[in-house]
Amino acid sequence: MAKRKIIKIDEEKCNGCGVCIPNCPEGALQVIDEKARLISDIFCDGLGACIGHCPQGAITTEEREAEEYDEKKTMENIVKAGKNTIIAHLKHLKDHGEMGYYNEALEVLKEKEIEVNLDEKPADKCVHRPQGCPGTRTIDFSDEKVDETEESGTRRSQLRQWPVQFHLVPPNAPYFQGKDVLLVADCVGYSLGDFHKDYLKDKSIVIACPKLDSNVDVYLSKLTSMIDDAKINTLTVMTMEVPCCSGLLGLAKKASEKASRKIPIKSIVVSIKGKILKEEWV
Repeated sequence: MAKRKIIKIDEEKCNGCGVCIPNCPEGALQVIDEKARLISDIFCDGLGACIGHCPQGAITTEEREAEEYDEKKTMENIVKAGKNTIIAHLKHLKDHGEMGYYNEALEVLKEKEIEVNLDEKPADKCVHRPQGCPGTRTIDFSDEKVDETEESGTRRSQLRQWPVQFHLVPPNAPYFQGKDVLLVADCVGYSLGDFHKDYLKDKSIVIACPKLDSNVDVYLSKLTSMIDDAKINTLTVMTMEVPCCSGLLGLAKKASEKASRKIPIKSIVVSIKGKILKEEWV
């Protein structure tokens, strides 16, 4: 190992939103245990392409003892993700003048008999990450059959408050006082066909997106106030299966740690096809 420049992730600032992941052309980052992690030193070239894409400012670079960056192993990892990912990586190396690594990458492609055209624009920046970014990967399941036995007629809304967006709600609103509260990722309500009947009924709600919302630190103080001042009864965090959603549960746990009161917290994870993947008290 040698001392070299490599990225550093501040776990206190990181909320696990996953925005940095598709902006790493080497596939060196993953969300693990609700935090962005560097999965291996050998995949990080230290050029810092991910810096500036973290809304929390949690990513910097540092000089430390680390395994040498290995372009060949990185390319072995990247080729599994397809041509768009390869093109993005090669452009990244070329833009930073890393012609040594660039030539090594071309050798790997030559050995594997893979041809690429650098003038071809990647279809989606999330394909930089091996296996793609689940949060923005295009998936079409419109051909799947829908259960025709579903009941007909108009179902009544179970929403009993306004507003619902987390930046807009006052944490001491009367509809939070002593209530069971849902903290829901924006997409959940569109995925679950019976969201109102099965989850929203008799509960108060706030919706948020840890990936796209700005100033999410405000959410932490609001949650803490809802626990201590509004004295909410329980908090159920409903998120989608994609990594960027995990930040909401992380916020809930932090708020629980900061609050003087302790309340039960439930985590419910929903698939993009509207199935409950996990439901547990945490």
